[in-house]
Amino acid sequence: MTDLLFTDGLPDLDPEAGYRGAVAARAAGITYRQLDYWARTELVEPTIRNASGSGSQRLYGFRDILVLKLVKRLLDTGISLQQIRTAVEQLRAAGIRDLAGTTLMSDGASVYLCTSNDEVIDLVSRGQGVFGIAVGKVLHEVEATLVDFEATTPDSSVDELAQRRAKRTA
Repeated sequence: MTDLLFTDGLPDLDPEAGYRGAVAARAAGITYRQLDYWARTELVEPTIRNASGSGSQRLYGFRDILVLKLVKRLLDTGISLQQIRTAVEQLRAAGIRDLAGTTLMSDGASVYLCTSNDEVIDLVSRGQGVFGIAVGKVLHEVEATLVDFEATTPDSSVDELAQRRAKRTA
């Protein structure tokens, strides 16, 4: 069995309990064939019980179904299965275990992990950092700076543009 990709504060499940493949596939919105392929290729393996031969059934936990649904959503955005595999490997390598504090984004060409307003990581480019700007935060910083300027600038002084306008009208 592999380590859980996401442990986002949900209660631990009984190790013997789980969801059969057909239920997991339906809950994730994928076909049973996709589910089987993803398990055989180790993209998303069941953590409760993996198949151990002919006739045995895989059992998926809730978190497994969550990962299946995320993979499905990424596929829906146009991300290739190969890129998704790379993104999942990067999440595992980075030790990402808490989904509650993260957001996965996609532009159809890549998958990005957004952990805060200031940090966005391109998971397909092997963890390459990308530049992100939270426009609302910048807007508030500019407002605060302008308020500070007004508070520290005497009323009689005017900015350079105002001085030029005054010269033209005079």
